[in-house]
Amino acid sequence: MPATSFRSQISANKRNSFFLVLIVLWILIVLGASIGFLLTGDLYGVLGATAFALLLGGVMAAGSYYGGDSLVLVASQAREVDDRTQPQLMNVVREMSLAAGIPMPKVYTIPDSAPNAFATGRDPQHASIAVTSGLLDKLSREELQGVIGHELSHIRNYDIRFSLLVGVLVGSIALLADFFLRFTFWGGMGGGRRSSSSSSSDSSSGVQVVVFLVAIVLAILAPIAARLVQLAVSRQREYLADASSVELTRNPQGLEDALMKIAADTEPLEVANRATQHLYVVNPMKKLSDRGSGLFSTHPPILDRVNRLRAMSGQAPMDAAEVAALRGLE
Repeated sequence: MPATSFRSQISANKRNSFFLVLIVLWILIVLGASIGFLLTGDLYGVLGATAFALLLGGVMAAGSYYGGDSLVLVASQAREVDDRTQPQLMNVVREMSLAAGIPMPKVYTIPDSAPNAFATGRDPQHASIAVTSGLLDKLSREELQGVIGHELSHIRNYDIRFSLLVGVLVGSIALLADFFLRFTFWGGMGGGRRSSSSSSSDSSSGVQVVVFLVAIVLAILAPIAARLVQLAVSRQREYLADASSVELTRNPQGLEDALMKIAADTEPLEVANRATQHLYVVNPMKKLSDRGSGLFSTHPPILDRVNRLRAMSGQAPMDAAEVAALRGLE
């Protein structure tokens, strides 16, 4: 793949991800404003509810910004390693960090036989990489370089911070929607909206009903829409990290082989869950037979990722025979 094409792909992915985050932020603002209008019926109520929604997102972001990575590492049972305990892993991470031009992150291993890895943190100066013992046992050094290059690319491209921001905004939307729905069904329709005059017309009541119904629909659909945007951001960043890994290693074959080995492995990753699945290089919650092409997938399809890597080295896409030979992907 020509250098200009490679750079343009990175730029396009960054632009698209930025706009998707703006969409999530807009959903949060609209939901907050709608709740404020329904509960108060005036401009000050709208502004107040919108400010509260943004404040909620900001507080959650601050908490996750400074402590989210530690929680993920603890939940994954990760243990920090050094040159004495994992010399080859440390050597590969140091080598790839130099190639990426970023500080060497803290390195952890997860005692699990399923091969996988993830990166976390808020920036290159406060980042960590965790790999499973299964990844170290089942991958060659060349394949390990491809995976480490992928994870370091997430750090260098600030994907770890980007994903954190989107995740927090999506969580804020879900909390607001849940609060509103509970308040509506337990507190009664219209909440703080009271008419001070008996001259309120049927049309005014009709507007209130319409606003109420719109707010209900929005509260139900907003978390779903925000989640879809979050997953779209995650998939785009995976493509970008694959391409950036090739830039660092100059070897698409290493990452291609690693992706196929990880995806084909049948052992479950016990420490993974729905909250952390998007962090891993390959989604640990999906079997190989799930091609990951659905709207609710956190990762692009493995075949698509492999074919993109092949295109970078001028190879033809996987043919029907190669696809059929992959168990569960025919």
